[in-house]
Amino acid sequence: MKQIITLLSFCLLCSSAFADPETQIPPQAPIESANPAISPAPTVVIEQTNFASYQLSPGDALEVTVWKEEGLQELQILISPDGTIIFPLIGTVGASGKTITELKDNLTSRLADYISDPSVSVKLLNNQGNSVFVIGKVNKPGQVFSGRRLDVMQALSLAGGLTVFAKESSINVIRRTGDQVKVFPFDYSDVVDGESLEQNILLEPGDTVTVP
Repeated sequence: MKQIITLLSFCLLCSSAFADPETQIPPQAPIESANPAISPAPTVVIEQTNFASYQLSPGDALEVTVWKEEGLQELQILISPDGTIIFPLIGTVGASGKTITELKDNLTSRLADYISDPSVSVKLLNNQGNSVFVIGKVNKPGQVFSGRRLDVMQALSLAGGLTVFAKESSINVIRRTGDQVKVFPFDYSDVVDGESLEQNILLEPGDTVTVP
């Protein structure tokens, strides 16, 4: 009888233990996939600069190819400070101030004296020649590059604009042509107000805008 009572007590103890929610094993959390689905990368669209109307300048680098002509493939040429290039067979060719299409047509015309029906392609590798300098009290002083000619206001904008300490009425554009130096005054306040707009001249490559 004593053994039966002991056995019943043991059974009641075990049943109460399994009935206690604290002793139950919690349900296992779902296992996340080791390789979750990867969202496709967004498409990046790079805007290409249109150089169709760009006028070439000294310092610009070109790549010229004459189709099916050995020795005239992918020639890399730098426009010299005097605005010319030297090309095989035809010698010196003026390039500064011309568009890429105009230079290509000129090369094609002159090569026709040496090659039957030449097919010429011209590529602009960089436009480092078309740059101006903005110095003084602007937010980003230094060299400013552009795919087209800039006026004074546009150059100042690309240089980050004037600082609060700039003398708006005492800005100058310095242009060196050969041994001559020309200075063009520029009054920022007047131009902003729509007055004396003729001061907002089109800058030439190599011009320096000084902001005191």
